[in-house]
Amino acid sequence: MEKFNRTLRGYDPVEVNQFLDQVIHKVENMVAELNKRNEEIRIRDERIKSLTEQLQNTSGNDALKQENVLLKQKLEQYRRTEETLNKAIMMAQKTSDQMRMAAHKECETIVDNAKKNATRIVNDALLRAEKTEDSAATLRRNVHTFKRRLKNIVEAQLEVIDEIDELEL
Repeated sequence: MEKFNRTLRGYDPVEVNQFLDQVIHKVENMVAELNKRNEEIRIRDERIKSLTEQLQNTSGNDALKQENVLLKQKLEQYRRTEETLNKAIMMAQKTSDQMRMAAHKECETIVDNAKKNATRIVNDALLRAEKTEDSAATLRRNVHTFKRRLKNIVEAQLEVIDEIDELEL
């Protein structure tokens, strides 16, 4: 069974298409061979029919009987070959369908996993953003508190300076 490289969204489409082209080419060759064999069988059937008629018209010609037997054997051999080729074509079609289905299922699995990962990444980003906003809000509150305390200290120091000025006069 052919192994394909994985890409972002499943199997590498170029490799899969090349493989499918190879399978199609082989199946087409098998069909052409089958058609050729069928034509040969048809010609042999006609020859057998002709020889059978000649045999019936002649009085026991052994050479014709032997040729007739040989042609019948070859005909049977061609029929077996045709049956084998038909089975091979059916197996190739089944294999192609199975591979296509497996690739499709794998593609769906990869897409589902990608969606789950994307959802997880978005949720993680939202949580980090929320934590950052909370940290920023805390920092703003701390800065506001610091400014208020500093202002109170500065005002207290100004009052002390004012009191010193009043004492010196």
